[in-house]
Amino acid sequence: MRGWLIVAPWLNVNAMALFPVILIRSQAMRKDEVLLNHERIHLRQQLELLVLPFYVLYLLNYLVNLIRYRKHHEAYMGISFEQEAYKMEADLAYLNCRKYCNWIAFF
Repeated sequence: MRGWLIVAPWLNVNAMALFPVILIRSQAMRKDEVLLNHERIHLRQQLELLVLPFYVLYLLNYLVNLIRYRKHHEAYMGISFEQEAYKMEADLAYLNCRKYCNWIAFF
């Protein structure tokens, strides 16, 4: 899944995957293949969980991490979906060989 790219200059982050689109903050980010691969990994995760359960698990994982670490950045970086996406974002071929629900390995 490649996702449709939508430029959203009001976005407070560089990019965000909201199935089936990827929101990017600027037109120039269309060329950032690592950033787009990170977001495409999230699209695959969302698809595997039929979208809505992804958002529920993502939020629950964040909240548990926030209680554990008491800091937003550590809580965010501890989310299993983010761990997979950050670890594999530079591997542009990753989605071609990725195992189903591989995010579970990052719990």
